[in-house]
Amino acid sequence: MTATVEGPQRTRRIHRAWFVAAITMGALVAAAGFRSSTGALLEPLEEDFGWSRATTSGAVTLNLVLYGVTAPFAAALMERFGIRRVVAASLMLVAIGSGLTLVMTEAWQLWLLWGLAVGVGTGAIALVFGAIIANRWFVRHRGLVMGVFSAAGASGHLIFLPAIAQVADGPGWRWASAIVTCFALLLVPLVLLLMRDSPTDVGTTPYGAPDDWQPPPPAPSDVGPATVAIRTLRESARSRTFWILFGSFWICGWSTNGLIGTHFIPAAHDHGMPPTTSAGLLALIGVFDIAGTVASGWLTDRVDSRYLLFVYYFMRGLSLLAVPYLLTDVVHASLFVFIVFYGLDWVATVPPTVALCREHFGIEKAGVVFGWVFASHMVGAGVAVGYAGWVRQGTGDYFAAWMTAGGMCLAAAVAVLLIPRFAPRQGRADIGEPVTDSL
Repeated sequence: MTATVEGPQRTRRIHRAWFVAAITMGALVAAAGFRSSTGALLEPLEEDFGWSRATTSGAVTLNLVLYGVTAPFAAALMERFGIRRVVAASLMLVAIGSGLTLVMTEAWQLWLLWGLAVGVGTGAIALVFGAIIANRWFVRHRGLVMGVFSAAGASGHLIFLPAIAQVADGPGWRWASAIVTCFALLLVPLVLLLMRDSPTDVGTTPYGAPDDWQPPPPAPSDVGPATVAIRTLRESARSRTFWILFGSFWICGWSTNGLIGTHFIPAAHDHGMPPTTSAGLLALIGVFDIAGTVASGWLTDRVDSRYLLFVYYFMRGLSLLAVPYLLTDVVHASLFVFIVFYGLDWVATVPPTVALCREHFGIEKAGVVFGWVFASHMVGAGVAVGYAGWVRQGTGDYFAAWMTAGGMCLAAAVAVLLIPRFAPRQGRADIGEPVTDSL
């Protein structure tokens, strides 16, 4: 809440940052829902067109890779042309890509529409978008707000995935694609009406900003977004911290969106579990992820982010090593425990990772730096989709895929402890003085 004065009366109104945060959450929920639909539609597409698991997994791999690689360039585009325009255009691209799948007949069309168009569109409105909003519009509660934005991804799974699986199992996968198309179109006018690029656009300051707060300098108009993204990558690549965050987030994507998000439903089906049941379990992961990620955001404002990441990756690694021994044709108590535990940890890594990007590289570069780190997350996810599909096709089960992911998470837990401790300087958190540890 913020105070304003109208005449002699002092009144209180809701800070505009919260309205921007609300529409941001809606877009993030939608992007996560659009992305999560792929896992529920793999088998219906294979049955309808006779495509192999390698073909459909390849389209998902392209989707995930572009979803991630788009992020740093989308961040630079938002800095140059404004958040509102980029988000609205991205939603239109998702609607076009999803809508045209209704009339596709060939596998290359799936790769073009589902892989390219939806991948780029959702990538531009992913968590990098949320990180930019949190950094621009909030000083107080930044970690908590980023936790809420991260939880919006879980809400997307929760809202869309069971409905899409049910529709695909009933009327058919085309109806499920139509749902995605309509929802994306409905969001466009809301973004254009309610979203604003920065607090200065509406004559205010970020929520919780100090009295002497000054807006960051505008992005140079003579430097293209692609140049900004590449230049930031080149500068950040001199830092050991960047490569640890890059590598650990690669593993994060591999072990969540890539493996669990895409292959959990077909893996459970291999053990005799109905797809609708496994889709419900995947959505339940989203339910507990809301609590876990919001709590992670709250903790990020109070606890060293390196230690949070160590706990998250270590516990995730142990849980993934147990998955092949838990899957059966019915839901036993042990599997339900895994669902709860894994849900709490699903994207709890996001708030501390965003915080480390801001602390070590400054607020002006944080959005693009996190864009590159997020790109590694989704490229890792994309590689995991293809790898797990290859393992399944070659061996007949997913055992090696589970073991690989579990071991990688344990390695990430050790690596994050090598990030140097951040020592804040005066004004550091808000004006963006970069501090990097050269390699």
